[in-house]
Formats: sequence, structure tokens, C-alpha cells
Amino acid sequence: QVQVVETGGGLVQAGGSLRLSCAASGSIFSIGAAGWYRQAPGKQREWVAAISSGGITDYADSVNGRFTISKGNAKNTVTLQMNSLKPEDTAVYYCNAQVLAKAYWGQGTQVTVSS
Repeated sequence: QVQVVETGGGLVQAGGSLRLSCAASGSIFSIGAAGWYRQAPGKQREWVAAISSGGITDYADSVNGRFTISKGNAKNTVTLQMNSLKPEDTAVYYCNAQVLAKAYWGQGTQVTVSS
């Protein structure tokens, strides 16, 4: 059974940076496509960034130019580098990782940006 775990969340001041990691375990196969999503209190979960199996990236307008998604050096990791953080980036961040074309969600990691 594939398990996805997000790490790297925390509390940061506006303008600061955080690096989130998403690790998939339980499979000998690598992560194909993956995406990061976030959910703020009282709001629906929204898409933040995606990376294809071939490494093509895409970003929501709200984070474009500030966030970078990439495949980690380790085979089954995906990272989200978040710079110039704003209070409105505060949310629980979730990773969705595809292994053999099946998608798996992690439990999320809290990111809080203070003003």
C-alpha cells in the first residue's frame, strides 16, 4: 500500500520561505505526476502546483513566480519551495502523488504565515 507523507510545514513571517516535501513509500515504482493543493479554514481545497511525469510544471496564478515544484533527488519525493510567503498562503498543504497512474493523498502539513 502506497503512503504519502508531507513534511516541512510550520510558522513563518510574511516574506519568508518554507520548503515542503512529499514522500511516497510502499512501492518500488517512482512517483509519476504529482501536485500540491491547499485548504484554508472555511474554504475549499484548491490546486497550487503540478509537475508531470516528464517534469513539466504548472502553477496557480496566486503562487506563480513565488513557488517552485520539483522532483526531489530521492526517487519518490516531490518538493514545493515557497518564497515570498503571504498571510493568504496560510493553509494545510496536501500532496497528491501518482504511482502507476493511481493517485494518493497525504494527510497534509500546516503552513502558517504571520503578518
